[in-house]
Amino acid sequence: MKLKFLLALLGALSLLPGRARAQRQRLLFNADWKFHRGDVPAGEEPGLDDRAWRALDLPHDWSIEGPFSPEWASATGFLPGGVGWYRKTFALPAGFRAKKVFVYFDGVYKNSEVWLNGHFLGKRPSGFASFQYELTPYLRPGGQNVLAVKVDHRVVADSRWYTGSGIYRNVYLLATAPVHVGLWGVGFTTPEVSARAATGRVTVAVANATAAPATVLVTGTLLDAQGKTVATARQSVQAKAGTETAAALTLHIAAPRLWSVAAPNRYRLRVGLAVAGRPTDEVTEEVGVRSIRFDADQGFFLNGQNLKLKGVCIHDDAGALGVAVPPEVWERRLRTLKEGGCNALRLSHNPHADYLYALCDRLGLLVMDEAFDEWEIGKNKWVEGWNVGTPSQAGAHEFFKEWADRDLRDMVLRNRNRPSVIMWSIGNEIDYPNDPYSHEVLNTGRNPQIYGKGYLPDHPAAAQMGPIARRLVAVVKQVDASRPVTAALAGVVMSNFTDYPAALDLVGYNYQEFRYPDDHKAYPQRVIYGSENGMQARAWAAVDSNAYVSAQYLWTGIDYLGEAGKWPLRSSGPGLLDLAGFPKPEFYFRQSLWSEQPVLYLGTAAPAAADQKPVGPQQLNTTWNWPAGTQVRVVGLTNAETTELLLNGQSLGRKTGHTPAWDVAYAPGELLARGYRNGQEVSRAVLRTTGAPYALQATPYGNALAVKPQGVAQLEITVVDRDGHRVDDAAAEITVALAGPARLLGLESGSHDSHEDYKAPQRRALHGRLLAYVQATAGPGPVTVTLRAPGLVAKTLTLAGGAGTN
Repeated sequence: MKLKFLLALLGALSLLPGRARAQRQRLLFNADWKFHRGDVPAGEEPGLDDRAWRALDLPHDWSIEGPFSPEWASATGFLPGGVGWYRKTFALPAGFRAKKVFVYFDGVYKNSEVWLNGHFLGKRPSGFASFQYELTPYLRPGGQNVLAVKVDHRVVADSRWYTGSGIYRNVYLLATAPVHVGLWGVGFTTPEVSARAATGRVTVAVANATAAPATVLVTGTLLDAQGKTVATARQSVQAKAGTETAAALTLHIAAPRLWSVAAPNRYRLRVGLAVAGRPTDEVTEEVGVRSIRFDADQGFFLNGQNLKLKGVCIHDDAGALGVAVPPEVWERRLRTLKEGGCNALRLSHNPHADYLYALCDRLGLLVMDEAFDEWEIGKNKWVEGWNVGTPSQAGAHEFFKEWADRDLRDMVLRNRNRPSVIMWSIGNEIDYPNDPYSHEVLNTGRNPQIYGKGYLPDHPAAAQMGPIARRLVAVVKQVDASRPVTAALAGVVMSNFTDYPAALDLVGYNYQEFRYPDDHKAYPQRVIYGSENGMQARAWAAVDSNAYVSAQYLWTGIDYLGEAGKWPLRSSGPGLLDLAGFPKPEFYFRQSLWSEQPVLYLGTAAPAAADQKPVGPQQLNTTWNWPAGTQVRVVGLTNAETTELLLNGQSLGRKTGHTPAWDVAYAPGELLARGYRNGQEVSRAVLRTTGAPYALQATPYGNALAVKPQGVAQLEITVVDRDGHRVDDAAAEITVALAGPARLLGLESGSHDSHEDYKAPQRRALHGRLLAYVQATAGPGPVTVTLRAPGLVAKTLTLAGGAGTN
């Protein structure tokens, strides 16, 4: 009886959802790779001796290892490219045997070719696309397997910004049953949403890799944050052998917790497959319930509420880390941007890392997801400096004709369940005047962005853009019709004479705020917004004062590598945050325009800049150390109604506006600003005369080193005087030494012209600050971090068990 009971229990357990989960397994496949920089004949062969190759864990960007050199291209940060090989020798996990096995690459820059045990699996030219190959036919289930990847980035001037080189995003190993959900095979939309109820539409791609047809029961279950089931649906489909079959489910959601910027509520969508009552697969997606709408006269609506999109553009890199950026780094950056009033991101100008979208979902940031920076004809990539010399024409256009539709479709499939994503962009500045397209209208009118003089008849005609745009829009709509399709236009004056804008649901204008009123009248059905904009207050006023303009996306949220001026510059500095993620004065100016919270920043301008001309945020610093009697321009960046400035307790008067300014004769001591609303003090800022650099201080961001292996602590290091105040002009060379289970990923100061080795354990501070990235490795025990600089008191921190102490 006991045996029969046990067998019955095992049979019952086989029908539980946990059994389905056991059928699908996914492993992070980043550890224990071998790398060789340079080409290797027959590098894919299993018998190749790679013992002398460098051992490393992914993600990995070899370009950031340098060295910086003027022999490379300013566009891509004066950093090298080349060819690199990666190999991983592995035994198939026991639970993966007798299953379909796949390897998934989130991104490889670029021209990747992949082999398993010497068998060619495929090539992907794009460095931004995610892709998957099946390994099953070539696996040695009971032996050693060799996965080899060749990366070819020999032409470094192939982008207008830094891209890095290598397997710079995560890699996963996946095992499924023969009847399973296909790659990116679950789609979720919410066509009907209200506070009382919502409808969820679920599509499922059922892959049947067996030799016989199968009747598959598809079940969709929506669970809330506490794991409680809030809706369920099921459908039976006939899945033909060797094909994918579509299933469609409808979920009825009562009293939904809506996803929004202020409250980014999420659900878990669990999709299960069963054949003959036996579960074969289960996939869980994190989703959100929300509605979006753009109106030509009233702008953007989220969940029926009108909302101005306060956006920034970002690139992939993080200074010292190149493009191999851990999630914790982006979380710190995104949280800081949101504190500045930002509620939207434009992911320029390519799909980004998988985890970045999940972060936006969790933090409540709206996303414009962008596919391309060029189409079938190349743009200028500057080699000697921005707009200097002869540009390169290499780039993604070389494989556009063959791969564009697939790359675009894959981007949409991969990210379509993200509630943060509100629009798909098919291109950035494709219509940049004369780079490459031209039109006769360029001989007339106002054209703030133009390469060359007027119409260039030897350039491709602007009319060519319309048919391509319509094709790309159709590709998107075939996959996802729930979001609008857009593009960022730089030459609207030219594109208005083509079919390009008419192909789009939303038309983005780059740096062309002056066109908003006339084009709104001329094209009353066109939805107009700012897809790329400068930092000036007037650029925001064009959005804030016009209901029909829904958005502004600043260039940029964060400084980035590449698109540099002439050597020695190797990065670009238009961000609200610097390369280390520290807020710049521009951040506080933007916060004063965008945030509802009290804001007050106090800065000073050098005497040479402190004439009668207005001083912009980019000219400000935070030093109150000047020669006695020097006339200094003191500027506040604030949203207070009035601001009062005091020097050593003596009031220098009150002023109004976002940028109140005073000309002050320098005297050592304390400069204090107070912000008032309705006569009450709501904010204050202080600058003090500092002494000579004396010591080092450091604070771990969030005061923690992540417990899990590969978790990253970000140490904000400061040079201070004897009173503990940051010395703004300190440029001490700081050395970081670690003891314990951790490694130093890099040091970042924010400098745009430093050519110091990004992988060295020492770096000069900038404005008295430095950021250190410390990554936990396997093994228990505390991590001791020691900071030293010549002539300064050293600092030691102990980071252990997820907590930090100073």
